[in-house]
Amino acid sequence: MRVRLERAGFAVAVIAIALFAGFPFYWALVTSLQSGSALYSVQYWPEALAWENYAAVFAEQPFGRNLLNSALVATAVVALSLALSVFAAYALARVQFRGRAALLFTVLGVSMFPQIAVLSGLFELITALGLYNRWPGLVLAYLIFTLPFTIWVLTMFMRELPREIEEAALVDGASPRIVVIRIFLPLVRPAMITTGLLAFIAAWNEFLFALTLTLTDQSRTVPVAIALITGASQYELPWGRIMAASVIVTAPLILLVLIFQRRIVSGLTLGGVKG
Repeated sequence: MRVRLERAGFAVAVIAIALFAGFPFYWALVTSLQSGSALYSVQYWPEALAWENYAAVFAEQPFGRNLLNSALVATAVVALSLALSVFAAYALARVQFRGRAALLFTVLGVSMFPQIAVLSGLFELITALGLYNRWPGLVLAYLIFTLPFTIWVLTMFMRELPREIEEAALVDGASPRIVVIRIFLPLVRPAMITTGLLAFIAAWNEFLFALTLTLTDQSRTVPVAIALITGASQYELPWGRIMAASVIVTAPLILLVLIFQRRIVSGLTLGGVKG
C-alpha cells in the first residue's frame, strides 16, 4: 500500500511539473493560432485556426534570414567553445601547475559578470575589429559567457576520469594532444553534448549583445527580431504574430532536446559517482 502511494505521489508530482513547465509554450501555441478579439478571450483551444500569423511573420520582415543568423551564430559559438574548452579543461583538470586553482576560479568568476558591465568595452572592441553589424562579431561576443561555462563544466568531468588510461597512453608515447583527441574526447562526449546544447540555447536566446551589436534587419537574430515586431500603432502589439514567432523559435530547441535527451541525461550523470 505504501509503495503504491509513493508511486501515485511521484506520478502526480511529475504531471504537475510537466504542466507547469509546458503550459507557457502551449499557451503561446494557442495564442499564435488566434486573431482579432479572440486574442483577448480565454480559449484553451481556438475555434478557428489563424495560420496567417505564421505567414505574416515571414512576409512582413526577413524572419527567415534572422533564423539563419541565429543558427549560424549559435552553431559557431558552440563549435568554438567546445574546441577551445576541451583542451583548456584537460590542462586545468590533469596538468599540475602553479596557480591552477586560481585560474579555474577566475574562469568561473568571468561568467558571473553581468552582460551590461562589459557591454561598452565590448562594443568598442567589436567596432575596432570591423565586426559591427556582422555575425562574426556576435560569435566573438557570445564566447564571453559560453566559453567560461564550457571550460568549467568539462574540467569537472575530466577530473573524474581514471588516471590509469591517461598514464598508459603517455607511457606508450602519446602526446597530450593525442591523449585529448583519441582518449578523452570519446569519454567526455556525453558531457560535451550536454554543455554544447546548453551553450547553444544560451546563444540562441541571447538578446542584449544582439540588440547592441547589430543594426539592420538582415543582420539581426531572432530574439531581437521578435522584440521589434510592431502593430498598427505603438500602443497595440500584434500578440498573434509575436507568439507565432516565439513558437517558431522555440520549436528547434525542443526538437534538439528530444533528439539528444539520452545523451543529456548521460552527460549530467557522468562523474556524479566516483569509482
